[in-house]
Amino acid sequence: MARGVSTKLTATLPAQYSRQWLERIDKRTKVWRALSSRIRLLEEESGGSDNLTHAKRSLVRRAAFLELLCESQEMRFVANEPTDVGAYTQAFNRMQSAHKTLGCVDRRVQAIRGPAELVGRFAP
Repeated sequence: MARGVSTKLTATLPAQYSRQWLERIDKRTKVWRALSSRIRLLEEESGGSDNLTHAKRSLVRRAAFLELLCESQEMRFVANEPTDVGAYTQAFNRMQSAHKTLGCVDRRVQAIRGPAELVGRFAP
Protein backbone atom coordinates (compact mmCIF):
# COMPACT_ATOMS: atom_id res chain seq x y z
CA MET A 1 0.00 0.00 0.00
CA ALA A 2 1.41 3.39 -0.97
CA ARG A 3 1.98 5.86 1.85
CA GLY A 4 1.79 9.00 -0.24
CA VAL A 5 4.33 11.77 -0.69
CA SER A 6 6.85 12.07 2.11
CA THR A 7 6.92 15.42 3.85
CA LYS A 8 9.92 14.57 6.03
CA LEU A 9 12.69 14.81 3.44
CA THR A 10 13.74 17.89 1.51
CA ALA A 11 15.03 17.85 -2.04
CA THR A 12 17.64 20.57 -1.52
CA LEU A 13 20.66 20.90 0.73
CA PRO A 14 20.50 23.35 3.63
CA ALA A 15 22.10 26.75 2.98
CA GLN A 16 24.85 26.02 5.54
CA TYR A 17 25.67 22.52 4.25
CA SER A 18 29.30 21.44 4.11
CA ARG A 19 30.67 18.08 2.96
CA GLN A 20 32.93 17.97 6.01
CA TRP A 21 30.16 18.77 8.51
CA LEU A 22 30.79 15.65 10.59
CA GLU A 23 34.42 16.59 11.16
CA ARG A 24 33.35 20.08 12.28
CA ILE A 25 30.75 19.20 14.93
CA ASP A 26 31.53 19.66 18.60
CA LYS A 27 33.63 16.66 19.65
CA ARG A 28 32.18 16.83 23.19
CA THR A 29 28.67 15.84 22.12
CA LYS A 30 27.17 12.40 22.70
CA VAL A 31 26.41 12.13 18.99
CA TRP A 32 30.06 12.64 18.03
CA ARG A 33 31.31 10.16 20.61
CA ALA A 34 28.77 7.55 19.51
CA LEU A 35 29.46 8.05 15.81
CA SER A 36 33.25 8.37 15.96
CA SER A 37 33.71 5.08 17.80
CA ARG A 38 31.39 3.25 15.40
CA ILE A 39 33.07 4.79 12.36
CA ARG A 40 36.53 3.87 13.67
CA LEU A 41 35.48 0.23 14.30
CA LEU A 42 33.82 -0.12 10.90
CA GLU A 43 36.85 1.37 9.16
CA GLU A 44 39.14 -1.12 10.92
CA GLU A 45 36.85 -4.03 10.01
CA SER A 46 36.75 -2.82 6.40
CA GLY A 47 40.52 -2.88 5.94
CA GLY A 48 41.73 0.24 7.74
CA SER A 49 40.98 3.90 7.07
CA ASP A 50 44.05 4.32 4.84
CA ASN A 51 42.83 1.56 2.50
CA LEU A 52 39.23 2.72 2.01
CA THR A 53 37.90 4.13 -1.22
CA HIS A 54 35.60 7.14 -1.12
CA ALA A 55 32.61 4.85 -1.66
CA LYS A 56 33.55 2.58 1.27
CA ARG A 57 34.26 5.56 3.51
CA SER A 58 30.80 6.92 2.65
CA LEU A 59 29.21 3.53 3.38
CA VAL A 60 31.02 3.37 6.73
CA ARG A 61 29.58 6.73 7.78
CA ARG A 62 26.04 5.80 6.73
CA ALA A 63 26.24 2.40 8.40
CA ALA A 64 27.34 4.10 11.63
CA PHE A 65 24.36 6.46 11.45
CA LEU A 66 21.97 3.59 10.78
CA GLU A 67 23.41 1.66 13.72
CA LEU A 68 22.91 4.69 15.97
CA LEU A 69 19.37 5.11 14.66
CA CYS A 70 18.56 1.46 15.40
CA GLU A 71 20.00 1.68 18.90
CA SER A 72 18.06 4.85 19.69
CA GLN A 73 14.83 3.12 18.60
CA GLU A 74 15.72 0.10 20.75
CA MET A 75 16.31 2.37 23.75
CA ARG A 76 12.90 4.00 23.19
CA PHE A 77 11.28 0.57 23.02
CA VAL A 78 12.94 -0.59 26.25
CA ALA A 79 11.86 2.65 27.97
CA ASN A 80 8.26 1.86 26.91
CA GLU A 81 8.16 4.93 24.63
CA PRO A 82 6.42 4.99 21.23
CA THR A 83 8.57 3.30 18.59
CA ASP A 84 8.15 3.20 14.81
CA VAL A 85 8.71 -0.51 14.15
CA GLY A 86 8.58 -0.02 10.38
CA ALA A 87 11.27 2.67 10.45
CA TYR A 88 13.35 0.52 12.81
CA THR A 89 13.05 -2.53 10.55
CA GLN A 90 13.95 -0.52 7.46
CA ALA A 91 16.98 1.06 9.18
CA PHE A 92 18.11 -2.35 10.47
CA ASN A 93 17.84 -3.94 7.02
CA ARG A 94 19.78 -1.09 5.40
CA MET A 95 22.43 -1.25 8.14
CA GLN A 96 22.79 -5.00 7.63
CA SER A 97 23.12 -4.48 3.88
CA ALA A 98 25.81 -1.83 4.38
CA HIS A 99 27.72 -4.13 6.74
CA LYS A 100 27.57 -6.94 4.17
CA THR A 101 28.72 -4.62 1.39
CA LEU A 102 31.64 -3.48 3.54
CA GLY A 103 32.53 -7.11 4.31
CA CYS A 104 32.08 -6.62 8.05
CA VAL A 105 29.60 -9.42 8.73
CA ASP A 106 31.96 -12.40 8.83
CA ARG A 107 35.13 -12.46 10.89
CA ARG A 108 38.15 -12.76 8.62
CA VAL A 109 41.27 -14.78 9.27
CA GLN A 110 44.07 -12.51 10.42
CA ALA A 111 47.00 -12.35 8.01
CA ILE A 112 50.31 -13.78 9.18
CA ARG A 113 53.32 -11.67 8.27
CA GLY A 114 55.94 -14.36 8.34
CA PRO A 115 57.10 -17.73 9.73
CA ALA A 116 58.29 -16.21 13.03
CA GLU A 117 54.83 -14.84 13.76
CA LEU A 118 53.25 -18.22 12.92
CA VAL A 119 55.61 -20.04 15.32
CA GLY A 120 54.96 -17.41 18.00
CA ARG A 121 51.21 -18.06 17.86
CA PHE A 122 51.54 -21.75 18.61
CA ALA A 123 54.44 -21.65 21.06
CA PRO A 124 53.56 -22.55 24.68
